[in-house]
This record gives sequence, C-alpha cells and structure tokens, in this order.
Amino acid sequence: MPEMHFHVRWPDGRREAYYSPSLVVKDFLTPDESYALDEFVAKARTALTIASERVREKYGFACSSALDQLARIEAVAGRQPPGGRVAVERFEA
Repeated sequence: MPEMHFHVRWPDGRREAYYSPSLVVKDFLTPDESYALDEFVAKARTALTIASERVREKYGFACSSALDQLARIEAVAGRQPPGGRVAVERFEA
C-alpha cells in the first residue's frame, strides 16, 4: 500500500508530521489549507480510520500505526487553545 506523511502546524505553532498507511488522507485534507481544530480532528479521524480499515482488508488486521497517529492527534488537539486553526503544510510520500 502506498503510505504518506502529512505535515501540520498546530494553533500553538507546533509543527508535526503524521503517518498514514494510505493516501486516503488526500481525500480529506488539502495542503496550504487550514481547518478549525475540531474539523481537522474529525477529518483526520475519518481518514486514518479508513486507512486502517484498508490495511485490514488487505492484510487481515487493522493498522495500529494509523490508530496511534490518531491518538497523537487527539492528544495534541486537547492541549490547543480553543478556536484555533490547524494548517496542513504539505504531504510527503
């Protein structure tokens, strides 16, 4: 399966890269766009869940790495100031 990383800048200025085992993230997030914090988390949750399920369909087990990334995103989001926006900076294959 093609994998990718997506790089984001959080409202507090923190920059991080996240892993996806599938390119499906491109269907939910766009580079050079910013999203309200809750919207970003919802889109990332949907994309990473789909990515994990694609791994399950192909290999017979969910992708724990995708689910770990989702947990990281949710943890960082929980520490952000309310009303902030998350910028998607770029994708990397």
